[in-house]
Amino acid sequence: MIDVGALRALRSVAALGTLARAADDLGFTASAVSQQIKRLERQVGVPLLAPAGRGVVLTLAGQAIVDSAPDVFQALERCAESARSVAEGAPRGTLRVVSFSTGIRGLLAPIMERVSTRCPDLRMHIAELEPDQALHSVDTGSADLALLHDADGLPVHLPSSLTQRHIHTDVGDVVMHRTHPLARLDPPLTSDDLAGHAWATSPPRTVCHQWFRRLVADLPEDPDVRHLIDDFSTQLSLVASGEVIALIPRLARPPLRDGLVVRPLRRPPKREVHAAWRHSAHASPAIHAVLAELQRLESAGGPPGMIGS
Repeated sequence: MIDVGALRALRSVAALGTLARAADDLGFTASAVSQQIKRLERQVGVPLLAPAGRGVVLTLAGQAIVDSAPDVFQALERCAESARSVAEGAPRGTLRVVSFSTGIRGLLAPIMERVSTRCPDLRMHIAELEPDQALHSVDTGSADLALLHDADGLPVHLPSSLTQRHIHTDVGDVVMHRTHPLARLDPPLTSDDLAGHAWATSPPRTVCHQWFRRLVADLPEDPDVRHLIDDFSTQLSLVASGEVIALIPRLARPPLRDGLVVRPLRRPPKREVHAAWRHSAHASPAIHAVLAELQRLESAGGPPGMIGS
């Protein structure tokens, strides 16, 4: 009988390329992962890994096992979920959820109390991961549910083992001090309205900086970027000086301090947020309970405090 934990270890090594990375992914030491794979080699009777420089590669036999692994994991998960759904369909146990940070703040945190009240036997364990890492975690079984956002307007590439549902559309607004000239204009603001004003914005190679560059792309002059700050609370502390304005995603926006106002844009940058889970876990009462609360949140107008001044 093949050891399922060892099979999971081999699959992680195949995906990540080294024993050390697989160990980090699985929460083990590299030595423990190596021992698991050696045990699997003894069980099947052939070598599954071969050294390659500082890493390892799969043998043909190892690749054959990895190619068959999704069917094994999905069959096992269907067995477990069938048992759970028969037990009165009551969500119970621990649901491992991974999400980008502002998805945790704006979507998961607001539903925690309702999930706890409606499903007292269900515990959510939340970890922060970027979308590509979150997809890998769900696909390999180290997480059960992921919240993902698209990358610069490009849809997330979903492995065939996963399914997804649209959860929310996040948009960006401009935040300013109430004494700022833009605060006196009727919303929504246009790109032309933004010309000639100073900014605090997110650093390059972030989603929000990409949003900002698209927003100001048609302005006749380069924008006056005074500050590059990754933390949105810090951006707002600079906006409170009255010198600069900032483009803030609604999911990421902290509570506004006195004196700050929000103005929507006529053509706001946006990103789509989806929940993703394995096909084999589709019967999970826990996943459906969390999805239902996320849908209730969206039907009620989205995360609290996301719109307005």
